[in-house]
Amino acid sequence: MKHRRTATPSMDRPEVKKRIAKLRQAIDHYRYIYHVLDRQEISEAALDSLKHELLLLERQFPEFVTPDSPTQRVGGKPLAKFAKVTHTAPMLSIEDVFSFEELRDWHERIGKLTTSPIDEFYVEIKMDGLAISLVYDDGRLSAGATRGDGRVGEDVLANLRTVEAIPLSLRQPDKREIDAFAKRHHGRLDRRRFEDRVRSLSGRIEVRGEVFMTKKVFERLNGEQEKAGMPPFANPRNAAAGSIRQLDPAVTSARRLDFFGYALLDDFGLETHEQAHELMKLLGIKTNPLSRLVGSLDGIEEFHEKIFKTRDKLPYWTDGIVVVVNRDPIFERLGVIGKAPRGITAYKFPAEQVTTVVEDIRLQVGRTGALTPVAVMRPVRVAGTTVSHATLHNMDEIKRLGVKIGDTVVIEKAGDIIPKVIQVITEARSGREKEFRLPRHCPACGKPIGRRQGEVAYYCPNRNCYAQSKERITHFAAKNAVDMPGLGDKIIERLLDEGLIRDAADLFSLRPEDLAELERFAEKSSANIISSIQSRRRVPLARFIFALGIRHVGEETATDLARHFLSFDALRSASDEQLAAVPNIGPVVASSIREFFEDSAQKTLVEKLLEAMEIERAKPAAKGPLSGQTFVLTGTLEHLTRDEAKERIRRLGGQVAESVSRQTSYVVVGADPGSKADKAKKLGVAMLKEDEFSAILNKK
Repeated sequence: MKHRRTATPSMDRPEVKKRIAKLRQAIDHYRYIYHVLDRQEISEAALDSLKHELLLLERQFPEFVTPDSPTQRVGGKPLAKFAKVTHTAPMLSIEDVFSFEELRDWHERIGKLTTSPIDEFYVEIKMDGLAISLVYDDGRLSAGATRGDGRVGEDVLANLRTVEAIPLSLRQPDKREIDAFAKRHHGRLDRRRFEDRVRSLSGRIEVRGEVFMTKKVFERLNGEQEKAGMPPFANPRNAAAGSIRQLDPAVTSARRLDFFGYALLDDFGLETHEQAHELMKLLGIKTNPLSRLVGSLDGIEEFHEKIFKTRDKLPYWTDGIVVVVNRDPIFERLGVIGKAPRGITAYKFPAEQVTTVVEDIRLQVGRTGALTPVAVMRPVRVAGTTVSHATLHNMDEIKRLGVKIGDTVVIEKAGDIIPKVIQVITEARSGREKEFRLPRHCPACGKPIGRRQGEVAYYCPNRNCYAQSKERITHFAAKNAVDMPGLGDKIIERLLDEGLIRDAADLFSLRPEDLAELERFAEKSSANIISSIQSRRRVPLARFIFALGIRHVGEETATDLARHFLSFDALRSASDEQLAAVPNIGPVVASSIREFFEDSAQKTLVEKLLEAMEIERAKPAAKGPLSGQTFVLTGTLEHLTRDEAKERIRRLGGQVAESVSRQTSYVVVGADPGSKADKAKKLGVAMLKEDEFSAILNKK
């Protein structure tokens, strides 16, 4: 008879239970030393040996396994989906400032809301990761969720348990540590409450923090992605978020994520944010060692400059610092505006800039014939993405920058904004650089190009230009126009090359067999494309107007025209005076619309489209509390899509315009705003942050 090998041939059950407890205690101690105190007292191999012994004991005596055991970090089957979790207290957002002047303005604003001096600030690194909430019941990790929309997140506990830096149970500080903490913060602490709470750790304790991926792990992960033939992650933030928000804890474990705590939500008798950070560390919660207390705005600025200059040497990505009013009573009195506490702000670093080389400048032909010069650059990573192209807008911009082919240039990319060339490094010139000379003929069709009076762009005048045709049809089928899913620019290019279409109206004459005969077009995909086209024979008037691609007529102008004229026949027969009477439409736009409908080629196209399609009449503009007010949107809104925001405005009787003018009532500014915000400042137009905009909508 064979004897089963065991990990404990000479220990009885009480001894096994005691050994398991001691092993867990030792492993937790070394986890605390390594992750929280950033020291290493034993080798990784020795620590692995302790973990292995514990694993063998728990396998043999599964009745002694507890949820907070170090062996339970990865366990269970992949989840089918994430459950929703409602946060006890909302996980609010943070307002941004981008300069010392804006920081000073923030300080002055909050200073007017309290009689107490605001002269203590706790400054932290703004981590580029995923905000999460951890809940400990009686000291044991019992829940973990993402921020979500601030009120409701996703239950990702199974994945968070795999992150070594997150303790499965809170550490119990010893008497010496408790006394030292109380002595250090004497006079700013409810000592009895503090000692009772820390000694018991009973009930619910919530910790909030950031899960992130270090640069080193990110590079290793992307190397593995490339070897596996999979696309690399764009940046560590996306990689960390994707690792937490996927359904297999084993995958999360393999990603080796890290964690920093930044908030402690429970009454420990504390009075400052600094104390909360120090206490988290005592409880075994890893905090950023660079965080510190400063006593002035100048101290904040010094910290900001230091981190900005050394951020490339940090093991993680960061895009700024977080400034918190240190005294909790003052912080609470300042309250919340919109979805952000007034007593905290994110002091962001300048937009990321890098240098690269302009290898070529090419002309891109648009749907209206406008020729746009585009810099083709040596690929370079900026703001988390690899870029190789940047628009140079027009010849005037090339002249202003003085950019030449072969130049070393500075490019800038902030958030999702398209990268742009902002400066030429003339000192790096070798003498081999070449000036870009505008060709006399269109690069697509060879026709002579010209410049229209009063405009900076050059145009190809040939309406039959292949490049223009492709762009016009692509625009017609785009999501925000007629919307034909599956009909991308590559397919449209193929249809043009094969002679199956010449304009947008020809799309409605296509049959499945026309596409099925083409190489690489399967029968099912051909049928899907035709079905997508045929489903768009009936469209709203505003979409149809925009889809026509009339010069100077964007989505908002198309909507204004539809709501004013109600029918397509009324629009195309309107005079210049009638067109100019439409709100937000001036003489230039009115003239462009008239020219479009008087052009013989456009008349032919419109008639073909009207034979194939049914254009729905528009409804007149709603009357409501925002009637007579015009809004312009710029940047990315956090809680509304651009389309949702427009619909809310129009539903209340307001109008949405594409450009800022003196007639604009408000400019709504989201994250990473464009030039519209600058123009609003110049013209003195009122600007609204998203919370202020939401307050207007909700009030109405």
